[in-house]
Amino acid sequence: MKKHIILIAIALLFMGKAVAQQNFDKVDTWLNDNTPAMGGRSVLVVYKDGKVVYNKAVNDLSRRQKMVNKFMARRQNKTANLDDYNSATKIPIASCSKWLSAALVMTFVDEGKLKLTDTVGKYLPILSQHGKGNITLSQCLSHTTGINPPSLKESLQEMRGVNTMDEAIADIANLPMEDKPGTVFHYSNAGLQIAGAIIEKISGKDFHALFAERIAAPLEMKNSDFGTSKVALPAGGANSSADDYTNFLVMILNKGVYKEKRILSEKSVAEMQVNRVTADVKIGYAPAEAGTMGYGYGEWVMGPNVVSSPGLFGSFPVVNNKARYTAFLLCYYIKNDGRGERYKQLVALLEDALK
Repeated sequence: MKKHIILIAIALLFMGKAVAQQNFDKVDTWLNDNTPAMGGRSVLVVYKDGKVVYNKAVNDLSRRQKMVNKFMARRQNKTANLDDYNSATKIPIASCSKWLSAALVMTFVDEGKLKLTDTVGKYLPILSQHGKGNITLSQCLSHTTGINPPSLKESLQEMRGVNTMDEAIADIANLPMEDKPGTVFHYSNAGLQIAGAIIEKISGKDFHALFAERIAAPLEMKNSDFGTSKVALPAGGANSSADDYTNFLVMILNKGVYKEKRILSEKSVAEMQVNRVTADVKIGYAPAEAGTMGYGYGEWVMGPNVVSSPGLFGSFPVVNNKARYTAFLLCYYIKNDGRGERYKQLVALLEDALK
């Protein structure tokens, strides 16, 4: 009996230490302090050791933020949504889309229907006709196509007037080249749009259906899609929730497996995380908040073990392969002053909380 009591006491001691190790007080403070500058509403979901260990929403819209939301909605002939956010709230996630789209393309690589070394002219002859046929699929996924596109804002505006994927690719075919493919990194919509067009061609299905079948359904992402537009925007058109995107991140953390289902091969997940912006690749354009980060396929390489894919509207997904956790910050705001520093602060606080 005495031995049994001692064992229980030891077990409780270790449990107490485990609980103490996950102290999110500083994360709470960070979320409360930063949410006013992140649009007034935010959600943070953290996953570790097979479960969600943190799920918090902060909702504190100021009067001015409510007015801005109403103004922006009117411009789009929509009704402003001023409801509180929670982990199931579905909103546009901008460039967080890139990670989802790259993963979708990699499912075709896993099946042997595509190779990363394939040149785009093989599937889209119009690109060959305009001197871009030798761009590889790998370069499309890593923003190293050599194409010199318009600004991200201008590109999005142009896409709204496109009625077919063929039209979108014709527009890209007419863009100038900045340098030879593989020699320059230019963060844009062009490469992923080309990759999206290729998987539509070889499958006979549109991008919306492919994402639903190959990523959203098996990952139980019930509140995620690429909108209702005729032509999907793989680089920035997705809508998702913190719960849904966490499922995707868990799959990445587990090297392609989600709930014992293999979504991507371990090799593909690893390929996506290799930095393609090597010393011999010049920077044509990268967001200011990217700093010195590298880039793989659809995701930024923040360090040897940390990958991410932040969006223009502020949402921030992260996978830490060493500390074995994922986090997704859901928010919606445009002004990006100090955003990169916020991301770094959050990552540091999470690593400390999850020791």
